[in-house]
Amino acid sequence: MAAVVETVTIREGRGHYRALSFRRILLIAFLCCLLFLSVAADMAVGPANYTIAEVLKALFSKDSVDVQRQVVIWDIRMPIALMAVTVGASLSLAGAQMQTILANPLASPFTLGISAAASFGAALGLVAGVSLVPIAVHLMVPINAFIMAMLAALFIHFASTLRGVTVETIVLLGIALVFTFNAALSLLEYLASEQALAAVVFWTMGSLTKATWVKVAVTGIMLVVAIPLFARNAWQLTALRMGDEKAASLGVNVRRLRLTTLMVVALLAAIPVSFVGTIGFIGLVGPHIARMLVGEDQRFFLPASVVCGALLLSATSVVSKSIIPGAILPIGVITALVGVPFFFVLIFTQRRRAW
Repeated sequence: MAAVVETVTIREGRGHYRALSFRRILLIAFLCCLLFLSVAADMAVGPANYTIAEVLKALFSKDSVDVQRQVVIWDIRMPIALMAVTVGASLSLAGAQMQTILANPLASPFTLGISAAASFGAALGLVAGVSLVPIAVHLMVPINAFIMAMLAALFIHFASTLRGVTVETIVLLGIALVFTFNAALSLLEYLASEQALAAVVFWTMGSLTKATWVKVAVTGIMLVVAIPLFARNAWQLTALRMGDEKAASLGVNVRRLRLTTLMVVALLAAIPVSFVGTIGFIGLVGPHIARMLVGEDQRFFLPASVVCGALLLSATSVVSKSIIPGAILPIGVITALVGVPFFFVLIFTQRRRAW
């Protein structure tokens, strides 16, 4: 009798798990549909507004549309729309895995100083004309930003491996990096000429307007490389959420997993920031929305974080072109306005849990 009851319980548990998994898959599919609509809206909104039907007609029926609309959509708006998708997905995925390996809900490329380091690196090129890689002077702004972001990520990793360093210490170190690089950036701005100052301010606000097919391809390739790497370690990353000791008891090499994950995360965060400037809070907000929808299981959390980040930045791109007709507001300003209230809610929520 007990064996029969146990068998029934196992079947009920499996049925519940399948239903839960199916619901999570449906949620991710629904988010993908919203993302497709957001990308279409992003290509429709601008100084010359089109309907979504006209956009789809221009995309799939080239012979039946006028040349001007085709050029606007394919050569101007589509790179921007796809750049929003790849950058948003990359930053959200980077933030998700940072929160996983550091076991801290406030971890993201923006809050741990990686974005601030990239801004300082870019300012070195814009203001002082300093190239950290002399053989690539014509690309010194994105390369400087990338190198400084990687150095900040490496510093965070090596600090996390020191004995006695806690998760809270890592967050404090990240905050210290933010203030340090922001202070250095302010000094460069003070010494800059008017033209260089304008360029630095515009870059630090974050913008998708300089998106090109090459930049879209680079960020997209990095995303395509990173997702399978994280998917292969999905079980280990899920186990890491239970704590280092528990994960180690299950056979996870915690130190190696944290190092490899952080290196990929650094690339995911550094490459987009080096192209579009500082875009904050996508790496913080996107993963938390995904976590609320599908939970901590990396098999679902990973794709949900990617889609949520892409959807957030794509929708923000639409908003940035809709607030003032004929003008495009810096997208980093819009994400900050959305992210700061969420950040406060998250802090107070964590404080109540601690009490």
